[in-house]
Parts: sequence; C-alpha cells; structure tokens
Amino acid sequence: MTTGGKTVAVSLGAVAAAGLAAFAWGSLVERRLFTLREVTVPVLAPGSDPIKVLHLSDLHMAPWQRDKQDWVRGLADLQPDLVVNTGDNLGHEDGVSGIEYALEPFRGVPGIFVNGSNDYFGPMLKNPLRYFGAPSLLRNAMHQKLDIDSLHRVFASLGWTDLNNTAEALDINGTHLELFGVDDPHIGLDRLDVITRAVDDLRANDPLSDESWPDPEEAAAPRPTLTVGVAHAPYQRVLNSFVNHGAQLILAGHTHGGQVCVPRFGALVTNCDIPRKQVKGLSLWDSGLHTAYLNVSAGLGTSIYAPVRFACPPEATLLTLTSA
Repeated sequence: MTTGGKTVAVSLGAVAAAGLAAFAWGSLVERRLFTLREVTVPVLAPGSDPIKVLHLSDLHMAPWQRDKQDWVRGLADLQPDLVVNTGDNLGHEDGVSGIEYALEPFRGVPGIFVNGSNDYFGPMLKNPLRYFGAPSLLRNAMHQKLDIDSLHRVFASLGWTDLNNTAEALDINGTHLELFGVDDPHIGLDRLDVITRAVDDLRANDPLSDESWPDPEEAAAPRPTLTVGVAHAPYQRVLNSFVNHGAQLILAGHTHGGQVCVPRFGALVTNCDIPRKQVKGLSLWDSGLHTAYLNVSAGLGTSIYAPVRFACPPEATLLTLTSA
C-alpha cells in the first residue's frame, strides 16, 4: 500500500473509531444523564408571588427504565406549584406501570396534561434518515395501540386536569391561570377551531371575569391573570393560534431537542416546522403584534428503537414564573 493509501486508511479508521465512540457515549451514557434545566420567566403581574412550574415531556417510558422513574420521583422534592405534562409518556405497551410509579409522589400537586402520539401508539423501527426529509408520519395500521385510557386514569388519580382541546382555570399563589391546550398536532388531533369557544366559555363562566359582568362599571376589581397554552408538538400553526388567543406562556415538547445534535451547531432535525434554533429551551414566539414565551422541552426519553442522545441530554424543566 502506498503512503497516500495508508494515510487514507488511517483517516477512515479514525473517523470510524470516533463515530463508534460517539454512539457508545450517546447510547450508554448521555441518554441516562437526566438533567434539570431551571429558567425564570417574568410573566406575572407586578407584585405577584412566584409560581414554580415543573414541565415534564416525552418520557417514552418502558417498564424496565427504573433509573428514569426514580429520577422523576425525586423531582417532587422541588415542591412545584404546578406540573405540566406535554405528552409522549409511553414507550412500551406496559409503560403505564412505570409512569404510575414515577408520578406517584406528585399526588395532590396541581397538574395538567395533553396527549402525544406515543400515548396512543407504540414505537416502531424507522429509518432515521427519513427525519431529514420531513416530520415523521404515523401509519396507524402499522403501530401498536397503547392503553391511553389507563394512562388517563393515572393522571386523574393524581388530580390532574385533561387539557386536550379544551380550557380550564386554576388559582395558584394568588394568580388566576387561564389554561388551554390541544391534542397532538403531530397526528392532526388538534382542534384549534374549538379553542376560541372554550376560552370564551371559560371567561363567561368565571364570576370574577370582566366578561361575566354586563355593566363594566360594576365589574370586580382586576386580578392577576396568566394565560397559558399547552401542546405536545410545537407546530407553527398551533403557536400562532395560541398567541392570538392571548397566551403569554406556551409549553410544548415532541422535538427531543433534536436528540442528536452537533456541538456549536445544534439540532439537525426538529420533527416539525419549528425553527431549528427554537427546538429546545426558552425563547420568544411572535405572531403579528403579540409575543409569548415559549418553552420547548428536550424531553426525558427516546424511542426504544433509537436509544441514543448526543449533545442533547434528557431533561425536565423547572420554570419559576415571576412578576414582569
């Protein structure tokens, strides 16, 4: 072999070794490096008491993942005022038992949830290169149906509120929260057309809302209010609709933060149409003349058929909401 040939062979060998090392790190180490990301979001009315929101997403739970389950249980020590779960909890047909064990310490803590596609359907082996072309497609006939009813019963036993294509209200630490959400946009289950009516009905049935008083001069004194939108997949049509419906804070998941990222470049794919720079973390989302804070969770799990993360550790987020 010539000197040039030896150089090429050595270079190819080095690249292959680096690739194997990166895969080993991502599959054996980093995907288990569960991380708590903490951010402060100045969205409350002046003088309001802070609200601690724990954002959980994309657990993709399998029954044997006891390390992940125990880590989630430990998050109860943060004593959040509200838990927001943005879907894709299940990663196996028997995943509900792992979710029940992981979330048991949050019993009695106010919580809300929306569905992700992997709460309906189980994972399957896919060609990862397809994600570079377009968001993944769900072929229902090819996917195993999961027990979403049992999952919802677990949430109900915790006292959590189903926010799929509806609106609800909570009062926490002196702030009135208007909450609305949609079922998973990634598989077309979002009903943005019903959100307007849901929000209007929520305010009309609120005895302290300005909209419930026929005479504005007799209306009750204004109270601190925060409007929050929740979805699994942060598609632009959903984010724009949420902002136009008055959301000041939006929470979503689905992207896994890209799952496999390049240092100093970031995510290679988003699996939806959100800009790559907003694939995870806290940012601002503009629609027309309105702006909302957007937190996209990189999530805590992966598909059991793609158990790797690189430069994108699994995460939960503690958002401390403070006065603006």
